[in-house]
Amino acid sequence: MLRFTLSVLILAVLSTGASAQAVPDQTPAYVGSMECRDCHTDAAKAWEGSHHAKAWTAPTADNILADFNDTEFRHDGTLTRFRVEDGRHHITVTEKDGVTTDYTVHSVAGIEPLQQYLLETEPGRIQSFDVVWDTVKQEWFHLYPDQDLPPDDGLHWTGPYKNWNARCAECHATGFEKNYSPVTRSYSSIPVEIGVGCEACHGPGSAHIEWAAGKSLEEPLTGLSEYRLTIDYNAGTETVLQQCASCHSRREAHFDGNPVPGIPFDDAYALALLRPGAYHADGQILDEVYVYGSFLQSKMYQQGVSCSNCHEAHSAELKAEGNGVCTQCHSPAGNPSFTTLDPKNYDDPSHHFHEVGTEGAQCKSCHMIERVYMGVDGRRDHSFRIPRPDISLETDSPNACTDCHSDQSSAWAAAAIEEWYPDSENRGLHYGQVLAAGRANAVAARGPLTNLAGDATQPGIARATALWLLEQSGDETLGAELSPMLNDPDPLVRAAAASAHGLLPPTERAAQLAPALDDPRRMVRIEAGKTLLDVPRSALTPSASEKLGAALRGWQAGLLNRADFPETHIILAGTALTMRNFEGAERAFREVVLMDPQREEAWVMLVRIADAVRGPQAAAQVLDEALQAVPGSDTLNGMRSESLLPPQ
Repeated sequence: MLRFTLSVLILAVLSTGASAQAVPDQTPAYVGSMECRDCHTDAAKAWEGSHHAKAWTAPTADNILADFNDTEFRHDGTLTRFRVEDGRHHITVTEKDGVTTDYTVHSVAGIEPLQQYLLETEPGRIQSFDVVWDTVKQEWFHLYPDQDLPPDDGLHWTGPYKNWNARCAECHATGFEKNYSPVTRSYSSIPVEIGVGCEACHGPGSAHIEWAAGKSLEEPLTGLSEYRLTIDYNAGTETVLQQCASCHSRREAHFDGNPVPGIPFDDAYALALLRPGAYHADGQILDEVYVYGSFLQSKMYQQGVSCSNCHEAHSAELKAEGNGVCTQCHSPAGNPSFTTLDPKNYDDPSHHFHEVGTEGAQCKSCHMIERVYMGVDGRRDHSFRIPRPDISLETDSPNACTDCHSDQSSAWAAAAIEEWYPDSENRGLHYGQVLAAGRANAVAARGPLTNLAGDATQPGIARATALWLLEQSGDETLGAELSPMLNDPDPLVRAAAASAHGLLPPTERAAQLAPALDDPRRMVRIEAGKTLLDVPRSALTPSASEKLGAALRGWQAGLLNRADFPETHIILAGTALTMRNFEGAERAFREVVLMDPQREEAWVMLVRIADAVRGPQAAAQVLDEALQAVPGSDTLNGMRSESLLPPQ
């Protein structure tokens, strides 16, 4: 039996100095975007004013758009003052507890439709301030106006969830290294360049500079990284798409900061599935999920469309205005690159049944619903789905029709579409119906979920989500159905199948999962390793045992890189409990409540561990401490009202 926890593994990494990301010695060095401009003038000109270039900037008068002319903003008992003094922009915050602190603006995030200001609360630790500037209305506003966030709340702007180093910087910078120390709980982060520069997509450029200068003219390559995006963006659909997805996705990073561009997405990240809270049951966007998970569901993705078909690569602007970006392909002329399209006039009332020039006649209105995040930032669903109001009641998901016609019902909208398209082939079973049934009762939906998981014609992210739901069912008889999916072409499906094998008894699990430890994708190997964590080493061959160790070291490195996330220590605590290491679990849960005192579930477990290890009196002391942090917790107050603490 593996008698160690990842807490111990992380300490081992710290003591040995192991690197979270092994970069080959021959990898070129970063040189900065300034080195690229002289040769690539058109690309540089398009990039300079883009949202990528302005993703993170210095706090200069030109970059700061907000009113710092001795203005004030009051919210929920907190007073914020903005001023310029000696050429520097200051934000003075008087918190609701009466404590006043003056900060110099460290840097600026974004350019429109809002701009956010970053403050250094202690050396190296950068936090995203919650009072932001609306660039359209030209006014200050609070990102979370309905939340009561005292300074000791984990969701307060000084807390772990608003930490720029951990949560945001890698996608707003080039060559970013977070460099968090779990020992000192401090940061020494280093970006090569703030803002998303040339090398964020093309890779470190030193060898390319040498090649361009004639030092290696006999070499046919340009000197960019092996999986590079070539200068003319003909690197291939998946290469381009996965490079964009590295930031435009809801995912869990395996490395510290920015992996070298071109590393396959599934080696660098684990993509979030269509889970409750992030997506609606039918896969439409709910929380802020950043495009990639939506796009993978689309027919456009299945036919080889990539980001650069619609967006200009360097300015990131759409390639045409209005419906023009869609009629590049969806028109009577069609597009020779996508021969499966039916060439006809889609930009016509015979297709959209709305008056020309109205919002309803815009392709995006029906096929890309919009949701607003960060108060004013509208973002569109990139699954490009055909509206299905007929399944909205079944899935409890929105639809584009009643998004606009909010005074009407989904049944009304479904009837209208059926009248327009009486013989449509698009009203069959949708995977969203299966996922919705699985969310409601995974056991009852076992058959449809299994069929969806095995259906290679459906989006891989939907199939992987079906496997995740099957895993939640606790059905230990699923082995026969799961095994073939370990060889599926889609890494998302393989990883989800590996995780779902945790339902099987240890010996059977070991036999089934051993080949997955040799999968070409890091994400799959890690999932297999996690699932085999509690399997006796005696159940594995020496080769499989060695590969298990490598997979766990990969997981360990990823956890180490996320040691500043309370969520990571929840995982560590759960792993320790699995191994019955109560001391390790208690340490991990303590780290959780240190970072976020309001994590009720961590306090509950600390009380229970204290009761199991040291007895009721120790548990009562921990419970007192917990109730000071979360006085309104029904669960903790319920434990206080009981004569005895809940049994293990």
